[in-house]
Amino acid sequence: MKQFLMGNEAIALGAVRAGVDLVCGYPGTPSTEVLETAAKHNDGSYYVEWSVNEKAAMEVAAGAAYAGARVLVTMKQVGLNVASDPLMSLAYVGVKGGMVILVADDPGPISSQTEQDTRVFAQYSKLPVFDPADPEEAYRMMADAYALSEAYCTPVFMRPTTRVCHGCSDIELLPKIERKKPEGFIKDTSRWVIFPRLAFANHQKIEARNEELAHTLSKSEYNILKKGSIRKGVAAGGVSRGYAAELLGDADVSFLEVGIPFPFPEDLAVEFLRSCDEVLVLEELSPYIERELTYLCGKHHINCTIRGKLTGDVQNAGENSAASIASQLEKFARIGAKCESAKPLDIEVPTLPVRPPVLCAGCPHRASFYAVKKAMKGREAVFCGDIGCYTLGNAKPLDMVDTCLCMGADVTVAQGLHRIEPDKVHFSFIGDSTFFASGITGVVNAVYNQTDIVLVVLDNSTTAMTGHQPHPGTAKTMMGNVSEKISIEAVLRAIGVSSIEVVDPGELTEAVEAVKRAADMTGVRVIIFRSPCIAVSKPTPAYIVKDNCIGCRMCIREIGCPAVSLVSAEDKKSPVTIDASLCYGCGLCAKVCPTGAIERGVK
Repeated sequence: MKQFLMGNEAIALGAVRAGVDLVCGYPGTPSTEVLETAAKHNDGSYYVEWSVNEKAAMEVAAGAAYAGARVLVTMKQVGLNVASDPLMSLAYVGVKGGMVILVADDPGPISSQTEQDTRVFAQYSKLPVFDPADPEEAYRMMADAYALSEAYCTPVFMRPTTRVCHGCSDIELLPKIERKKPEGFIKDTSRWVIFPRLAFANHQKIEARNEELAHTLSKSEYNILKKGSIRKGVAAGGVSRGYAAELLGDADVSFLEVGIPFPFPEDLAVEFLRSCDEVLVLEELSPYIERELTYLCGKHHINCTIRGKLTGDVQNAGENSAASIASQLEKFARIGAKCESAKPLDIEVPTLPVRPPVLCAGCPHRASFYAVKKAMKGREAVFCGDIGCYTLGNAKPLDMVDTCLCMGADVTVAQGLHRIEPDKVHFSFIGDSTFFASGITGVVNAVYNQTDIVLVVLDNSTTAMTGHQPHPGTAKTMMGNVSEKISIEAVLRAIGVSSIEVVDPGELTEAVEAVKRAADMTGVRVIIFRSPCIAVSKPTPAYIVKDNCIGCRMCIREIGCPAVSLVSAEDKKSPVTIDASLCYGCGLCAKVCPTGAIERGVK
């Protein structure tokens, strides 16, 4: 049977086909739909959870794999940084059941802080990595990844990039693989307890294993060599491999497809290099394959010129496309565009308007930021932000995010800034989901070290930026259970925070006064701005009372809501209008308007 599936759906169904017993992870674009698809198709034969963060997910999966279960851990590339502590030790300890670590890389980056390359992390951690070119291959790879993991008792990476994750393809669904029930955990401290002597012995085994794999994987169906008669070659990995294969067609050049880049398929690569005088390497993101080929040329004394990112023949940042690769192939080997996606359109495409990212109309975070801004007018303050929808608080006219490093860093960066400039008021903004994921440790640090900061928890009752996933504060799980909500206030009190105030940011006057009170205090003080995301609660839109609007534009200048605009941009005295299709009736604009020209409810 065939189905038209998104890459992330195909990966999840590949894991289900392989007999996965446990799926866990933390949401992050472009990986999120993998776990959600696994939950959607769960027939009760396996367990699914959104873990509190990637480190927790990695450790939960490790425990299940120790018991012989097949497990899948999902995250994006920056999430791997959070999970790297248990991962590096797990690479030495190993597993009994198959363990696939799905890490979605984000060339561009389209929705991330970094352009990290998980192939390099695989090399660093000495773990095999599968690098699919398209959704169909990603589906097939999953079963082989589990088989490799169990054969060598090692975790294995699956590294799709954004276009593989979110691209769609016809997938031929294969029969489910029959497996025995997991054996269970068998006590063996010489295997499962990582002491220095064990780590040293296992490191030696890993090096020997990877040398063996380098030769074995040269014969894998995912590492392919097609030889041409002219002495030019193209090497490619990931989605670039798919673009290149379509563009090259029957071109008479050698073509090396690298689907499992670590351990690198040395035998196949050497055979490829010996057939070429010049090679162009196409890959995202690091010059990983390029470096490996350059190294092999030196090791085996092969006279071949390697071109790619390091030589400036290919861009060294951002994602590849069919069009960019077509251009590079044309320059390298006079190979014109053979695939439809690389050909210029015959029609004239209008220029799209510039659309900077902005908080949604009605987003409660806008009111929260505005309340803090009004309260701190005339005082020196620094606003430390975090990863989430509320990062967009940096956009004008709010301009309320001065720093943003990584998840949870708002709390700790504010502490460092305070130690150097104690006379300023230091705010840290964090979302409810991020608070549970990585904020609690920073608050403990602030309380323990008696640091003066104002922590602002922006609680919108969901994980909004990645698609409204549940978290410990929502009382829902991915298994369909309802648990007790974990109270942010209770956690803060247990840590030792005594000043906690919960405010609806939509009540602007009360919100401003709460911020002023907190700013005048010392120690760690917390304001929880609690108001649901517009996707969770959708009130009635606001409207303009035309006779009261004087065209002062304060509603536009102060809050920058996309639902509020001018009737005529050319008219300097133009009245304001509200787009009812965008407005969710938060009422912030009504509170800002000096003439009472904005009202909520039915006209």
